[in-house]
Amino acid sequence: MTRVLVMNGPNLGRLGIREPDVYGSTSFDELAKQCREAGRDLGLAVEVRQTDDESELVRWLHEAADSGVPVVLNPAAFTHYSYAVRDACAQLTAPLIEVHLSNPAAREAFRHTSVIAGVATGTIAGFGTDSYLLALRAVATLVSGR
Repeated sequence: MTRVLVMNGPNLGRLGIREPDVYGSTSFDELAKQCREAGRDLGLAVEVRQTDDESELVRWLHEAADSGVPVVLNPAAFTHYSYAVRDACAQLTAPLIEVHLSNPAAREAFRHTSVIAGVATGTIAGFGTDSYLLALRAVATLVSGR
């Protein structure tokens, strides 16, 4: 099984509580379970992580870069301004899929720019928790060479 890291940035640990009209009512634990189950179905060993700490996220990205592990990343607020996260993402050699629960382009102007998108294999946004499932499907396709 191919190992995949699903990484989540600030405030995503509060899913289901924080602005459910924007981010949905699914809790972070439920999202993690959905990702692990979808991964199993796709032949992926999925590990889900969340941090509010930029330096921890950068360390995790370095770990993925050093081990050649594909990443599904919801950088959350770091999407728009963290060049440290962007530079860590640029070091990845395996697929990197940027995900967002909401569609940043349909929200406030400050959310329209992603510093991560330019180094990502692709971006999936606006489908709620299904964004993650679509990203895992993309990873499975990319690593299988289909």
